[in-house]
Formats: sequence, structure tokens, C-alpha cells
Amino acid sequence: MTSKSVCAVVVTYHPSGAMIENLSEVRSQTQGLVVVDNHSSPEALGKIRDASRVIGFQVIENDQNLGIAEALNQGVRWARDAGFPWIILFDQDSRLTPHFVENLLETWDAHPQRDRVCSIHPTYYDPEVEVVKDPVGQRASDGGPVTSMTSGALMPVWAFDKLGWFDSDFFIDEVDAEYCYRIRAAGYIIADSKKAVLLHRIGHPERFHFLGFTCRPTNHSVMRRYYMSRNRIVLYRRYFRVFPRFVLQQIHTELIETIKCFVADRDRLRKFRSFLLGSWDGVTGRMGKREGM
Repeated sequence: MTSKSVCAVVVTYHPSGAMIENLSEVRSQTQGLVVVDNHSSPEALGKIRDASRVIGFQVIENDQNLGIAEALNQGVRWARDAGFPWIILFDQDSRLTPHFVENLLETWDAHPQRDRVCSIHPTYYDPEVEVVKDPVGQRASDGGPVTSMTSGALMPVWAFDKLGWFDSDFFIDEVDAEYCYRIRAAGYIIADSKKAVLLHRIGHPERFHFLGFTCRPTNHSVMRRYYMSRNRIVLYRRYFRVFPRFVLQQIHTELIETIKCFVADRDRLRKFRSFLLGSWDGVTGRMGKREGM
């Protein structure tokens, strides 16, 4: 193991066969891999176990869905205990391009303040709609993104010793934004790479036409709409005083996305109800996993 040895952490939840096949590419570009499964079906879990024997990686099997944040924490702890200085995080459906990890490390090497960099993120490309994604579009004074997605993020393990773990109370959604704000609030830097491209689809976008207006609603599930609305409110309340301009810009971006949902998504009525419930829980401070969602 060297000072640039990287362990990948992949969280799975009922992955498809194609998603499991992605693990081969992840393993080929890293020195270690741990898959944290959040209580997938026996069939899917069996395929993950088979792949672990063929490809060579560690599997952590949860007997219930602990959420993305806690599963990531489990994977990072395993990598840290195994002695890896770097970890890279992936959603199960993200796909790497050639030299992906190498390009992220080059970005860190070339950064003028690399000792302050806590997270390096790729460029996101949606192959379904052939669009380069900039999830929020905000830039800090150092030129790096204010927040970015977790999938594809390369992080030094020391960052977790300094800043703590992902907030498991969020369960899913805004876990990445909360940690990015935490990095920024502590005076550290987030960087991104133009050369490292991650193939990643946000939600299940479909083209929608109405009175000459065209948009691509994400079609997130009813459950996701609950956690989105709840966790966003908690995030805004937590960081507005620290980053008022950035939080207001995020509110504007996410308000437009929510309006698209209510206009063009499938199952809009149920999603509106889960939005209201999530908003109420966000205001009242009810966190963690919401049963029945």
C-alpha cells in the first residue's frame, strides 16, 4: 500500500445485474473495494457475493436498510481500519470512464492548496440525455464547487477524522450537500476535475412538453420526495447563517426542480403529500428513517 492507495466504497440496494458488473471496472482502477449492501433481495445479494469471490472485494451485509449515509460511514470505517489513505465513493449505478481515479488524483496533485482539499469531484455526464451535469452550479472564491454529489468523490481519510462522519439522521438525500457545507464551514476546500468523467443519471428524467415549454422532471420516487423536502429544510436552517448567498441560490435551484415535479412528474398527488409531510418533519426536527415511506 502506498500514499496514493485508494479504496472504493459502493453502496448497493437491490442492484441490477448491470450495476453489479460495474464493480469490475471500479475494482480495476482502485487498490481496494468494499461493497456495503443495504438489505437487498437474496437473489441480488447472492450475485454480489459471487462477484466478490471473482473480482476480490469485501462485502458488508446489513440486515436492514440503514440509509446511504450510515452505509457510507460503514465503508469508510472499513477502509480506514484497513489502512487506506484515500477513499472514493460511488452510487451503485454510476459508471467510470477510463483513467477516472488517476485523473482525480492528478487534480489533487496539481492543486495549489492540496493539503486543504477534503474532496475532489468529477465532471458528471448523463448518457441518457447526453448532458453534462453541474448539480448546483455554485462556485466558491477558490474556484471549486460549493457542493457536489457524493458519487465519484475522492476523499483523504483524514477528512473524516477532522470533520466527522456523514450525518446518518439524513438517511438519504442532501447527505452530500451537508458534508460539503461542513467542509467549507471548517475552512477546507472542495475541488473538481474536468478530465475525470463519471457517467451518472440523476433520477429517471423524461422529456415533458406543455404549451411550448419543455423540461425533464427527475421522476424521483414518493419516498425520495419526502426525504428531499425534509432534509433540505434542515440543511437550510443549519447553514443559512454561515453561507446565506449559497443557500439562497440552492433554494432557488431546488424550488424550480420541485415545481417541475408537481407539474410533470408521474404520481404527482402522492408526491405532493410526501413533500408536505417531509416539510413538516423538517420544520419540527423529526429525522432518521421515516417508516412507511
